[in-house]
Amino acid sequence: MTANVIIYERGDRVYTQNSLMADLNRLNIDPGGTLMVHFSYKEIGEVEGRADAVLDALAEYMSPGLLVLPTHTWLNVNLQNPVMDVLYTPTCVGTLPELFRLRPNVCRSLHPTHSLAALGKDAPRLISGEEYIDTPCGYGGVYYKLWERDAQILLVGVNFARNTFIHGIEDWDHAVGSLSEEKTDLYVINADGYRLHTPQYRHDSRLGSETFTKLEPDAIRQGIMTLGKLGMATTRLMRARPLREMVADILKSDPGYLTRH
Repeated sequence: MTANVIIYERGDRVYTQNSLMADLNRLNIDPGGTLMVHFSYKEIGEVEGRADAVLDALAEYMSPGLLVLPTHTWLNVNLQNPVMDVLYTPTCVGTLPELFRLRPNVCRSLHPTHSLAALGKDAPRLISGEEYIDTPCGYGGVYYKLWERDAQILLVGVNFARNTFIHGIEDWDHAVGSLSEEKTDLYVINADGYRLHTPQYRHDSRLGSETFTKLEPDAIRQGIMTLGKLGMATTRLMRARPLREMVADILKSDPGYLTRH
């Protein structure tokens, strides 16, 4: 046994809460700042305590600061099912976000399709006001506040195709063709049971976000993104402000860049 992993006789590596916290430290994540995380839980490998231990590691490491995870519902909130209940509608983006949103002291934003959940320093202030945002990652919403704070964005076992922050840059910096031309009538039920009308310009379902991977070579070359490890998972770590600056420069010269494969 080591401080970082448990080695069983058959040679399997089993990561622990402590080993994952040590990995976060090696990645140079600021525990007193704001950290937004996208996950592929299975890519981390075997963890003693399973998904809860991963969340415990993140929550303890970031306890002086603010931890943010996506709790999106774009797959299950639509014309046929137009209501997102902030307390009861499950996320469509994986095990860890679903467990995270149900934890004590976690706040979830009132966005019908692209809510986020936050734990820690001024979490209620970060997630406030999403019921007034009419695009998935609109100006003034949580993703925009991540830019204002120059939050760190950590991708664990996933690439830029899952980097939702880039959808925000598309919106704020006028990418061509990324949003629908008409709004969809959607609704949010808040924690007090009140139903709020939250009509939305939706992402164009024909485009997706697979083209975002085109940005990775530039992000590495410019020193905006660094690679690392959390357990067995490859990580991609970057700050929100320089990432927006890079992508906005690209969109300024070619507004349709992210709509083309």
